[in-house]
Amino acid sequence: MSRDHAKSAETPFLELLARGASADAYEQPVLLARAEGGPADRIDALERAKDLALRVRSELEGRRRREAELSALFETAHDLAGLRDLDAVLRAIVQRARSLLGTDVAYLSLNDPERGDTYMRVTEGSVAARFQQLRLGMGEGLGGLVAQTARPYVTDDYFKDARFQHTGTIDAGVRDEGLVAILGVPLMLGHHVIGVLFAADRRARVFEREQIALLGSFAALVSAAIDTANLLAETRSALAGLERANEIIRDRSGVIERASDVHDRLAELVLRGGGVHDVAAAVSQVLDGTVEFTEAAAAPEHALEASRADGHVVRHKNDWIAAVAAGDELFGALVLRGHPGLDPVDQLTLERAAMVTSLLLLARRSAAEAEQRVRGELLDDLLDARDRDPRLLDDRARRLHADLSAAHVVLVARLDTTAADADQEAVARRRLWAAASHLAATRHGLAAARDGGTVLLLPLEDGDEATDLARRTARHLGRAVHEAVTVGASAPVRDLAARPDTVAAAHTEAGRCLDALRLLGRCGDGAAAEDFGFLGLLLAGDQNVPGFVERTIGQVVAYDERRGTELVRTLDAYFSCGMSPARTKEALHVHVNTVAQRLERVGRLLGDDWQSPERALEIQLALRLHRLSAPTRH
Repeated sequence: MSRDHAKSAETPFLELLARGASADAYEQPVLLARAEGGPADRIDALERAKDLALRVRSELEGRRRREAELSALFETAHDLAGLRDLDAVLRAIVQRARSLLGTDVAYLSLNDPERGDTYMRVTEGSVAARFQQLRLGMGEGLGGLVAQTARPYVTDDYFKDARFQHTGTIDAGVRDEGLVAILGVPLMLGHHVIGVLFAADRRARVFEREQIALLGSFAALVSAAIDTANLLAETRSALAGLERANEIIRDRSGVIERASDVHDRLAELVLRGGGVHDVAAAVSQVLDGTVEFTEAAAAPEHALEASRADGHVVRHKNDWIAAVAAGDELFGALVLRGHPGLDPVDQLTLERAAMVTSLLLLARRSAAEAEQRVRGELLDDLLDARDRDPRLLDDRARRLHADLSAAHVVLVARLDTTAADADQEAVARRRLWAAASHLAATRHGLAAARDGGTVLLLPLEDGDEATDLARRTARHLGRAVHEAVTVGASAPVRDLAARPDTVAAAHTEAGRCLDALRLLGRCGDGAAAEDFGFLGLLLAGDQNVPGFVERTIGQVVAYDERRGTELVRTLDAYFSCGMSPARTKEALHVHVNTVAQRLERVGRLLGDDWQSPERALEIQLALRLHRLSAPTRH
C-alpha cells in the first residue's frame, strides 16, 4: 500500500479528532468505504487508522479529564499538596469551606447504598459526639430535602423550619451541637446525589447568594475528589498501556502541551497569592495576545450574556469574550483582544482562566468579609465590655494588626441624608459600613455597625489631634458613599485592653459630639468632644457630668487624692475671690506664698492657658459640678 494511500486513510480520523467527535463517529469512514465497495487494502488501512485514532482520542480524553480536575482543584491545591488518601482530601476541603464561609461548623454526609441511609463522613468544628455519629434515613432532615431535590437548601432557624421532616434522632444531634442556621448543597456525580455538604452556625444567620455559590463550588471539589479516588485503582492498572500512547500524544498534540502549561501557570499563580490581573497576564503569554479583565458594565452586553449562558467563550468582532461569573452573580469578563482565530484548546484555556478568575474573586471577597466581621466583633466586645481578659484582647487585636496600647479615638459616623424608602436607606448604610470597614483595615483600626450608623476605633498618630482625625474621616467617608457624613469623635483613649470600659465611655462621648454637631447645623462635618467643652453638656441629649469634670479638672482632683493636698479647694477659693491671690490667702488662712505655689502646681497640671476666659469658665463650671456631685459630709 502506498504512503499516499495510508495518509488518505488517516485524514478523516484526524478531522474527527480535531472537532472532538464521539467514539461512534469513528466507525463511519470504515462503513462508508465498505458501502462504496472500496478495495480491501484501503478498508484495512482505514481499520488501522481508526484503531490508532481511537487510541489517540482515548489519550486526549484522559488529558482533558485530568486538566479539568486540575482546574477544579486549584483553589485547594496548597491544602491538598502531599495528601494521599480520600479522608485527608475531604478533611482539607471541609476545613477550607468552613474557613472561607466563616461558619462555626462544616460537615459532609455520604450515602450508604448497602444500608440505605446516609452517614456523617467528615466534621470540622463539631463538639458533640452524638452529632458526629449520626446516621440518617433517606429523606430525613434538611440533608434529606437536599438529596431528594438535588438543590441547595438553607434555613436560618432549623427548629422552626417545617419544610423538611424532623426526627427525634436528628433534632437531638443538632440540639447537642447547638446549631441554628444551616446551609446544605448536594454532592453530585453525574445526575446522582451521593451526599450533602453543610455549613452551619450556632446562631441565626442569613446565608448570602454568593456564599451558597461558594459552598456549591466546594461541593464540586468533594465530588471530584471522591470520583478520583474511585478511579485511582483503575488508573494505576492502566499506566503501562498509557506509556506508549503518551509518546504518540507528545508527537502529535502540541496544543495539549500548551493547555497543560497554562494550567501549571495558573496553579502556581494561585498558590503564591496572585490576583485577577496576574491571571490575565499569564494567559496573555500563553495565548500570545492581550487578555484583560473587564468589568461587566464595560464588556459587550450581548456577547457577555451569551458566554455566561452556555459557559463558553464567544467571539465579538476580533475579540473573544469569556464571562467571569459564579452562580447568578456576574463579575465581568476576560477579553482576548484582536485575535480573530482561536483553536479549541486555546478557547478552553480562556474559559478555564475565567473560572479561575471567578473563584479568586469569590475567595478574596469572602476573606475580606471575614476580616471585617472579626474587626467588628472585637470592637463590639470593647464597646460592651464583654471580654475583660487583657491578654485575649491584645492577642485578637494583634492578629488584625491593631495595637490597643496606643492612643486611639472613638468616632461615630452617620449619614445626613434621608432616603426615599427603607430599602434605599439600608443600601446607603451598607455603603457607609463598607467604606468605614475599608478605612479601618487600612489604618489598622476597627469598625462596627451600631445604632443605625458606624463606629470606628482609629489610632491617633503623633502630632495629630482628635478634631483633625474626625474631619478627615467625615470627608473620606463622604467621598466614598457620595453622601454627607457627620462624624463625632471622643477625646484620645489609651490602654484599651487593660481598660475596656474606656471604649464604651468614649463611644458615649463621641455620640454626644455627633448630636451637638447636628444641633448646630454642622451636618457633613467632623469634630471632637474637646471642641465643645461645657457646651457639649448643654447641646447633647445625654449629659455626662462625670466625664466633663474628669476631662476638665480630673488631673487636679487625682493629684489631691494621691498626695492629700488641697489644690481643688484652693482653686475654688481663687475663683470665688475674683482671682485675687491676696483675698484667697485670707479665705484659706494661709500665707500668700502658699497660694502662689498651689496655683503654680495647678498651672502645670491644667496647662498654661488655664486662666484664659474660656478655660476659666469651664474650670469654674467643673468645680461647681464636682462640689455638687461630691457626697454630703455631716
